[in-house]
Amino acid sequence: MGQPATPTRLTREDYLTWETAQAERHELINGEPYAMAGAEDRHVTVSLNLAMALRQHLAGSPCRTYMADMKLEVAASQSFFYPDVLVTCSEADRASALVKREPVLVVEVLSPGTAAFDRGGMFAHYRQLASLKEYVLVDLDSRRTDVYRPGADGLWVLHPFEPAQPLALASVDLSITPEALWAEVDEAPTLP
Repeated sequence: MGQPATPTRLTREDYLTWETAQAERHELINGEPYAMAGAEDRHVTVSLNLAMALRQHLAGSPCRTYMADMKLEVAASQSFFYPDVLVTCSEADRASALVKREPVLVVEVLSPGTAAFDRGGMFAHYRQLASLKEYVLVDLDSRRTDVYRPGADGLWVLHPFEPAQPLALASVDLSITPEALWAEVDEAPTLP
């Protein structure tokens, strides 16, 4: 998560108007805008690999796949996020050109600056979405993927996937091989 951007508090309508005039993207968290940092090559590549696999798998269905520039609204917390990848099968979302509200799947690719928030605070926001069936966290360095799904009791259950395992996405009935998930994703860069 970045630093708070100016102005400090925005309503939903003010944020949507203000955000369209900004050169940079901003997430809105509990009414406060935060500037977003750019992503590294590996982050963008694995996001694209996931989005491509999802788009191809869902072609011809009512579901749509979106990447980093699509806003996701969590109305219960007056928040808007830009997930790395999201899938929605909602007619209402198809009718909304700028904002999605009913995802079945949300994917976040972890980076050192956002990992703690993605696992904690952001997940707390996303859990307020009644439509959400899976929350996926992709760790670039370990090449592990954590998938959270709500259990029968409503509690979210972790389904971890090791680097050599296919990634099973139950919400969209798709299994992605490690080769497809990590295609053209370099190993972690070494620090000087």
